[in-house]
Amino acid sequence: MNDYQKFLESKKHSMIDSGIKTKFLPDKMFDFQKYITEMTIKKGRYANFLDTGTGKTFMQLEWAYHVSMHTNKPVLILAPLAVSAQTINEGKKFNIHIEKLKSDVFGPGIYITNYEQLENIDCLQFGGIVLDESSILKNFNGATKNAIIDKFKNTLYKLACTACPSPNDDLELGNHAEFLNVMSSQDMRAIYFTTEKSRKDGNKYRLKKHGIDDFFTWVNSWAIMLSKPSDIGFSDEGYHLPKLHIHEVIIESNIKSDSLLQSNALTLQEKQRARKQSIGIRVEKAAEIASKITDPLIIWCELNDESHALKSAIPESVEVKGSDSVDNKEDRLIGFSEGKYNKIITKSSIAGFGMNWQHCHDQ
Repeated sequence: MNDYQKFLESKKHSMIDSGIKTKFLPDKMFDFQKYITEMTIKKGRYANFLDTGTGKTFMQLEWAYHVSMHTNKPVLILAPLAVSAQTINEGKKFNIHIEKLKSDVFGPGIYITNYEQLENIDCLQFGGIVLDESSILKNFNGATKNAIIDKFKNTLYKLACTACPSPNDDLELGNHAEFLNVMSSQDMRAIYFTTEKSRKDGNKYRLKKHGIDDFFTWVNSWAIMLSKPSDIGFSDEGYHLPKLHIHEVIIESNIKSDSLLQSNALTLQEKQRARKQSIGIRVEKAAEIASKITDPLIIWCELNDESHALKSAIPESVEVKGSDSVDNKEDRLIGFSEGKYNKIITKSSIAGFGMNWQHCHDQ
């Protein structure tokens, strides 16, 4: 390698390994899970962008255990509401003890709480932090995102886990890099991105064409992404999912138009008005479908009025809405997971993150 090549190599940005060595990994782990877990432990600060069902919880718990033993300090897992209880139960399957964070912690161990409790936590005491469903960092100007990055900026060991990062969303990748102390989001855009004007979006960031390979080489030094084990060279046995069947139901509307000719709703205001006007007939059809399904069922909605109407039309269901108390939300979300409730009505913004509902194949 000549001097100029050495100079170019020195300009490359990459993650430095933390130096933690894996002591052992459970036999229950699949080979690809052992590979990823060993790498995350070795790196110390890393992002696991792994698709649903690949075992993120098992892997993050092993990382947390190794970090706690290495630092002799507690490790905290931050998770969405109701995922905490679910993770504690998952830990029991793998003989890993996790405690729900209730007060100050002084000794080593794994503790878990939800993101809503962030302001009440003394973050300096933890040797490591795990973000379960780290896509919460997606919001560039969000108060929660800023609080997470600020409160854990001096935490040496960090792990971010999510099934749904946006590989083409530079803000989300930048926020992950900033959380992991790899590089600030602002520096990332200055180095790898340029702006271009768009009539639709105004100024917009895009990767510099000559820097695409360098950018993803850099991301690859602090993150791994896969949808199935074969993406990184392992067998897909046991990971072939059944085909997804989507049934579109079109309902004839009896809503009268203000104009002589019925027109499609084009503007946001028109679409919102059409949705509110059609709640009755859509809920009626949803209830008819739900009545024919005896297996566990999720009924997703977006409007509070939809949620309320669905609960009235499907009396055997439970409803989880934003105004519910934390205890009620946890009882119903976990209750559905454990089979206490058979039908649940909620929004993706409430229950669309981190819940293991593999027992439910209809929605």
